[in-house]
Amino acid sequence: MNAGRVHRVVIVGGGFAGLRTAKSLRNPAVQITLLDRRNHHVFQPLLYQVATGMLSPANIATPLRSVFRRQRNVEVLLEEVVAFDLVGKVVRCPGRDFPYDTLVLAAGVRHHYFGHDDWEADAPGLKSLEDATTLRRRILYAFEAAELEDDPEAREAWLTFVVVGAGPTGVEMAGAICELARSILAREFRRISSAKPRVLLIEGGSGILPSFAVGLSGAAMSSLARLGVVVRTGCIVTDVRPGSVTFRRGEATETVAARTVVWAAGVKGSPLGATLAVAAGAELDPSGRVKVLADFSLPGHPDVFVIGDLAAYEAAPGRTLPGVAQPALQAGAYVARLILARQRGQTPPAFRYDDRGSMAIIGRDAAIAQVGRFQFSGFIACGMWMFIHLLFIEQCHNRLLVLTQWLRSYFTGGRSARLIEGASSAGTALLDPNGDDGAHLASTPSAPEVASGRSRPIRVSPNTNGGQA
Repeated sequence: MNAGRVHRVVIVGGGFAGLRTAKSLRNPAVQITLLDRRNHHVFQPLLYQVATGMLSPANIATPLRSVFRRQRNVEVLLEEVVAFDLVGKVVRCPGRDFPYDTLVLAAGVRHHYFGHDDWEADAPGLKSLEDATTLRRRILYAFEAAELEDDPEAREAWLTFVVVGAGPTGVEMAGAICELARSILAREFRRISSAKPRVLLIEGGSGILPSFAVGLSGAAMSSLARLGVVVRTGCIVTDVRPGSVTFRRGEATETVAARTVVWAAGVKGSPLGATLAVAAGAELDPSGRVKVLADFSLPGHPDVFVIGDLAAYEAAPGRTLPGVAQPALQAGAYVARLILARQRGQTPPAFRYDDRGSMAIIGRDAAIAQVGRFQFSGFIACGMWMFIHLLFIEQCHNRLLVLTQWLRSYFTGGRSARLIEGASSAGTALLDPNGDDGAHLASTPSAPEVASGRSRPIRVSPNTNGGQA
């Protein structure tokens, strides 16, 4: 680095890793350009609570400009990166290029459907606010549609929820759906007040939460059973269609009629990872994550770093860092220290991941936590989970809002964020015949009415699978 010249750092992605890198580079000798196609940072571990109506999207999202309003060396721009010129040291966006001295890619991951991307329309995942509000709309619509349904079999399909994947996201989502049903069915619905929704958690492995100790996984299984979640392990999903899920266990195949499916079975790297890998001649792992060196740089490109969930960082032979918040935060802080150390002509110590434990919450007073050799479950683990999550939410007022909603829900069971956005009265479909949400105005006042076995006709509009908040 040239002494006396401002060092230009371009960070792509405003998630945990990108945010921590930028916040750690508080140095007037460094000029940071943060590029993201969204204007906000999302606290992803709580997305499932937005999807089940406990929290509003604004409770867990913070405008990026607000985060950096006092850090004068950071420029935040709403841009979508399309290419990288590593020879000319330029990040390309539509209509504009951004030169850099150091590039940090922290673009994250998306859902992995293992070659069946067409399933995404019927089994959305949970990685963004748009995903969360889409799932919230579908889950709440399912209860409303069941209330209208006269046919017992059709009503059962509306009240059957399938969650694919029994990692922390899948387990937390399954428990939250059960708790949502408990909190609203008996008190707010009339025709289905005595119904028992079926929540099915499907896992391809031999057990749930494989990253936890066996005893904690067993405690989580017991908590799920008390809530009413049916866990099916050793099951491989073979087909997802509107209104049904088919899975195989051994030689047996089973199809379940379910109108709402949540995908939590895997992730794959952002397409930007593949774009950068081609430009740098780097390798991708089977999940599309970029293989990086011990300092998170790319082979032959010491000025290009990949961090966060998109980085396939080998912490030990054959074991990469998990795609959760702590590795992303630690990687962001390390790369920032490395950039500043190089500017001073120094070399920082090698990166060393500090595993601070894993947590998952299943429901009210039901959680598990693993911190080193110590294991916790029940109310104590629940308190630990709440404290840690509050600690890492951006901005104090968001922490207070989340804590208030949690306390309200704990003592009253209420969920104030149960909004089906995009629906109005006449001229709007509740759900189309295929089970997709139709939160869109009908194209004409004379749109056809369809009875479809319900207690009264509904007006159907063209489905565009949109309407996200």
